[in-house]
Amino acid sequence: MTNWRAVGIGFGVEFLLGIFGFLLPGIGHIGAGLIGGFVAGYIAASGTWSGAWHGLLAGAIGGVILAIIAAALVTVVGSLGFGILGPLAGGGVFILALSIALLLAIDSAIGGAIGGLLA
Repeated sequence: MTNWRAVGIGFGVEFLLGIFGFLLPGIGHIGAGLIGGFVAGYIAASGTWSGAWHGLLAGAIGGVILAIIAAALVTVVGSLGFGILGPLAGGGVFILALSIALLLAIDSAIGGAIGGLLA
């Protein structure tokens, strides 16, 4: 069973730390994912696999939100500049951003597994 409170708190931690992650691009965001995933897994306190699941959800939610925002922006801007090709570009950006977001959620899952193990 998914503990949405744990996922929401983990996402919040990742979001806040991700803002400061821009000071150290790459490393800062990986750290934000690990720490946010750890918090989600620790709060869920249901073991390693459950912690990994909760961490993955916390990381993926942020990525999905980012993918939606990026796709909407590219669609609007692309429609102004390229007409009918704007929505096509927006859809392509959405698929690409969603794939990258799910890959980047892996560090959250690792942090969640550690948090679930230690809880």
